[in-house]
Formats: sequence, C-alpha cells, structure tokens
Amino acid sequence: MPIFRKHTTENKNQAYCMTKTRIVKNTAASPPLKKTGADLPAKRTAKEFIERLKILQSDAELKKIRRYFKSAEGEYGEGDKFMGVKMGQLFALATEFSGMAVSEIEKLLESPIHEVRAGGVSIMDKESRNKKTTDSRRKEFFELYIRRHDRINNWDLVDLGCLHMTGSYLFDKPRNILYKLARSKNMWERRTAVLSTCYFIRQGDLADTFKIAELFLKDKEDLIHKATGWMLRFAGDKDREKLLRFLDKHAKTMPRTLLRYSIEKLDKKQREHYLGLKKAGIGKGG
Repeated sequence: MPIFRKHTTENKNQAYCMTKTRIVKNTAASPPLKKTGADLPAKRTAKEFIERLKILQSDAELKKIRRYFKSAEGEYGEGDKFMGVKMGQLFALATEFSGMAVSEIEKLLESPIHEVRAGGVSIMDKESRNKKTTDSRRKEFFELYIRRHDRINNWDLVDLGCLHMTGSYLFDKPRNILYKLARSKNMWERRTAVLSTCYFIRQGDLADTFKIAELFLKDKEDLIHKATGWMLRFAGDKDREKLLRFLDKHAKTMPRTLLRYSIEKLDKKQREHYLGLKKAGIGKGG
C-alpha cells in the first residue's frame, strides 16, 4: 500500500515494524539508473534525483495526495508542497540512488517539495536496512536526521526515518536523545522518540517504549496518541502481560485514541474492560 494515506495509516500498517518495507517496481517510462560505469557517482546527486523524480510526476496522484495530507492553514502539514509521485516509485528510485553522499541527501531534505524530502529519508532508510552498510555510514544517517529534524515535518517522514533507521543505530548505544526528543515542543520530534523504539521492540527490548509512552499520557496531539498506541500494541505482541499492567495503571487517564490503538489486538472482553475504566475515569474527572 502506498504510504500516502490518511494519518490513520499506523493503525493498519504494523507490518512496518515486523518486516522490511516492500519495494514496488517503478513502472514509469524513466530508464533505470545504470549500476556500473565511471559516471555512476555523478548520477548519485540531489539534482539528478530530483530530475528523475519529475519524470514520475502525476496530476492524478497529486490530487490523491492532497486529500491524504492536512496541509491547509492551521493544519499539521501547513505549507507543505507536493509534486504528485507514487510512493512505490519514489522508494524504487531511492534504492537506485543508494550510496549518495550525505551532503547530497541533505540537499534533498532542504527541498520545499515533500516527495523530495521523502526521497532523502528513504535513501537513508533503505541503506540502513542493508547489512553491508558500515557503522560509520549509519552514524552519518542518524546524525543528519537529528540535525535536520526541522525538515522532517510530517508523519510519513518520521515513520520512514524511525521504524528502522534511528532505532537500529541506537540499539547498542545510550538512548538519552530519545528522552530529549520526547520532551520537545515539536510534535515531530516527539513522534520520532516513540517510533524509534519500534526496532527495539522487534529485538524484544520493550522498556523504552513503555517509559516514553508514560511521558505522552498528557500529550495533546492526536498524531502522538496514534503513534504511541501503535507502539504499545506492537509491544503487547511481544509481552501481553506487560501491556496489560500498563493499561491497568493508566487506562483511566490515557487519551482515548491512545487507549483504543493500544487495545486493538485484545479480545472483546478486555477491550470493553479498559474502555470502561476510561469511561469511569472521565466520570470522576480523570
């Protein structure tokens, strides 16, 4: 499924946390970038990537995208500009540009066009999933993502960068940066904090997910509630009892959306129980 769906995508896209992102073949007329030859490094530039992306532009896709993202005045994506490129094609192009210099990736992030920025993040994501990628290269990706978080300014860009790349880099390192991000006034930085734990969950390490979730129990943003509930639900797949203990403690005061996302995989009786606790909590001013 394309990533350009309404921001409820995380409710149905848990496979991101458990499998590698699927690559949809690029069916456009744009010829594939050759992977041999002396001119290959010159092709791995931001300018060339953008030119290739323009070939894939579709007015029909642009209309779809504008329905999926809230970019009007006062909305979470206010001012974001779109080109109109299918995400499957963008991901395939990002794979072709593997090896792009970090300085060139940063140029992509600086673009006002959403799909260009998504391309930059996708290049880093796909390389980070490759076992042959060096530790120094992974460090460059992580540091660029954090340093230019001002350009990571929509939910799908955070999801692209965090469901594997950031967490896989931090897994064997101190994670203080996640708690700093969790306390940020910037919603996208807070979303980065919780979604970066997705990789940890896949490895059976759940502690940071629950700790960061506690920090977000009073968060006002719906997109934080959804991301947090998504990660709690995934953590519950690994350790159901730990999720239930968290819900026993916090269900009364959790934001309703966060609670609903968290309990989605519980049986009907359990879901009704925790929704009942929430209702009782509201009745008592909770």
